[in-house]
Amino acid sequence: MIKYIYPLLANRTVLWLLFWVNVLGTAYGYYWYKWQLVDTPPRFLLFVPDSPTASLFFVFVVGAFLMGRNWPLMEALAIVSLVKYGLWAVVMNLMVYFVSGQLDWIGLMLMASHFAMAVEGVLYAPFYRMKAWHLIVAAVVVLHNEIIDYVFGMMPRYHTLDLYMDQIGYFTFWLSIFSIAVGYYFGLRPDRLTLTLKRSR
Repeated sequence: MIKYIYPLLANRTVLWLLFWVNVLGTAYGYYWYKWQLVDTPPRFLLFVPDSPTASLFFVFVVGAFLMGRNWPLMEALAIVSLVKYGLWAVVMNLMVYFVSGQLDWIGLMLMASHFAMAVEGVLYAPFYRMKAWHLIVAAVVVLHNEIIDYVFGMMPRYHTLDLYMDQIGYFTFWLSIFSIAVGYYFGLRPDRLTLTLKRSR
């Protein structure tokens, strides 16, 4: 199926649109974390904004595409973190609904935007040029972030779900393993497509 949508994915207009959508989404994501960042010890600041950092990785990936290049390390970080945090946010907001019985429009917006993050990371995976060591680095990054979140208590704040942090931490660990597996399956196959984009003059 990817072969049929390849011209659309490789279209420079689409890539520019995707670039700016992710830039704006990343900026909003860091803004969304502002109150948690105010209370975060300086040594943990880099590890707290999970989703906006994931989309920032993808901004670098698309930016490289627009220059006719690949940035394999960013590609590995992007696919693993986009799948992990994209699906994580969907599940957490569904849990909020099941626990509280309600979900406001912000929750719905977060579900839609985060699911789109996971989709875009996988959708462009055939064009990535990752090597095994890139994926290993990405795996260390997301698993290290797991420790920061659930051992040092820096996880995103969903006060409705405070009673379920142990279960969420366990679920998130296995979601990380799944995301790494997705990165391996879609990012390291020998028959990956090549993204061909001419440099703009």
